[in-house]
Amino acid sequence: MTDPDFAPRSGHPLILEPGLRLVLAPNPSPMTERGTNTYLLGEGAVTVIDPGPADPAHMAAIMGALAPKERITQILVTHAHKDHSPLARPLAEATGAPVMAFGDASAGRSARMAALNEEDIGGGEGVDAGFAPDEILADGVTFDVADRPMQAIHTPGHFGNHLSFRWGQALFSGDHVMGWAPSLVSPPDGDLTDFMASLDRLESLGALRYYPGHGAPIADGRARTRALRQHRLGRESSIRAAVAAGASTLNAVTAVVYTDIAPALLPAAARNVLAHLIDLEARGMLVFNGPPGPNTPLSPP
Repeated sequence: MTDPDFAPRSGHPLILEPGLRLVLAPNPSPMTERGTNTYLLGEGAVTVIDPGPADPAHMAAIMGALAPKERITQILVTHAHKDHSPLARPLAEATGAPVMAFGDASAGRSARMAALNEEDIGGGEGVDAGFAPDEILADGVTFDVADRPMQAIHTPGHFGNHLSFRWGQALFSGDHVMGWAPSLVSPPDGDLTDFMASLDRLESLGALRYYPGHGAPIADGRARTRALRQHRLGRESSIRAAVAAGASTLNAVTAVVYTDIAPALLPAAARNVLAHLIDLEARGMLVFNGPPGPNTPLSPP
């Protein structure tokens, strides 16, 4: 759900709290809400999280948000989707700051998804296939940002190389946890089994304020994380009921489960259903009789 009280304008920096600014990218869509949130942390030496799409106007807005004598010293990327990572390289070339991430676009992919990547199961929406960081951030590594420790937390699920960043009582949650909508999980880049495990990990961090990749800040990130888990469990229940009632392909299950969705969002809905079906197969609750796809027959285990 969109928060009417959160109304940033692209190209105009918005102060969220002391030492934290947001510059909204001009890429609104049904999948990005108002656009990508680019965060600037610190004063003087500035760290950027998610530079966003390769848009010269957004590049100018980021540079224009800097005060005199400020400089960008680190560029952090939550994951290699085209609405988050492509501007990282031009920004690095302009500032000399290193691009830091978990790895390239294939990093962090589970063994099951790596195997499925060899099959023709679709996916690949919006992947920045050429993304390559200058520095690898391993899970759990801590480094300094504006005189506070920043911890990189590997949170695969929406994307294999997805990182969240804890900064004091704030968590930059990328696309893993957003307040306005659930995340897309599209195999083989997305993995629902990993997604649920990452939700558990974030919840264990306690009550933090979340700053997502799209949409408004989330005052109680732990409560939102719990709500997203319940949403996914409810969706799983609906999918299992559809299969039990005779829906025997991905397309058939999607048609039963998503009855009131805008037609433009049906392809994304089908990818989420596929993620659930692959997870259910891994847990021994159904079988794909062939490579997972829109019309591959499903059967009981």
